[in-house]
Amino acid sequence: MSGMRLRNVAGAAVGAFGAAAVANELLSRRAGDLPSPLPGEARTYRWRGFDVAYTEAGDPDNPDLVLLHGINAAGSSHEWKKVVEPLAEEYHVVAPDLPGFGRSDRPPLTYSAALYETFVRDFLDDVVEDPVVVAASLTAAYVAGVADDVDVSGYVLVCPTATTIPGERVWLRTVARSPVVGEALFNLVVSEPSIRYFHDDHGYHDMANLDDETVDYEWQTGHQPGARFAPASFLSGHLDSDVDLAATFADIDVPVTLVWGQEAEMPPLSTGRDLAEDADVRLVSIGESALVPYAERPREFVDVVLEAAGERQHAGDADA
Repeated sequence: MSGMRLRNVAGAAVGAFGAAAVANELLSRRAGDLPSPLPGEARTYRWRGFDVAYTEAGDPDNPDLVLLHGINAAGSSHEWKKVVEPLAEEYHVVAPDLPGFGRSDRPPLTYSAALYETFVRDFLDDVVEDPVVVAASLTAAYVAGVADDVDVSGYVLVCPTATTIPGERVWLRTVARSPVVGEALFNLVVSEPSIRYFHDDHGYHDMANLDDETVDYEWQTGHQPGARFAPASFLSGHLDSDVDLAATFADIDVPVTLVWGQEAEMPPLSTGRDLAEDADVRLVSIGESALVPYAERPREFVDVVLEAAGERQHAGDADA
């Protein structure tokens, strides 16, 4: 290759790099400050150098109920928006944004399953008292991993899984964390078309249930400073857990309810049936929904949570 061609290629690469940097900056400015994800009082929990944002809703004198959102590129507690207010009629609802997500701090750490297990344990110890814990997807595995260390009155776990795509891909995490290029690639992952694609692919059974406000919020949270660092670990397999869900659920000494969307594919309802049978725990399937039944069928989901929590309360009264 001639010197002239080399200079042309180098110039094009520099130009593309510069254009990506400019585009990244423009998207960040467009996103602006992220608003509160849920109705209620915005609070902050100081945890190991993080400011962790969480929302409180309902009467503080009512029993505590914690909502722990799932892990994905645009994850936040906003995913509970359709169920917070009805649950808060009977419970003191507490919903954090996990470290690295939402309005919580997002420093450039190498996030891990161990970090999230430690956070869940400490949050349940420090912020609430003997709560019902509702957790989604991979976060349910972190809850299971610390079940022996926390005082909880019961669990409602939505499509729990310990793994995403098997294996750890260090190269992918490195690329995703890199400045300019990694940020540009992540901006594609959390673009509006991409958000809609992933919800259509495995999140929602009926895309008519996905409203524009949800897409807008997920786009906005995905374009906050530092937004790519925690998802970089997730997308590369470094947030998967080694917990044995069936064995752990079977050993938990408070009632466990699994909730599955009948149309879920990742993981499918058949996985839920096997897990419930192996662990000898209750399974409730919600029709016409997939991975996020609390978003597609919020009324049915709230009924399941209240029924499960009510049964636990009755069991506690009987034991007393």
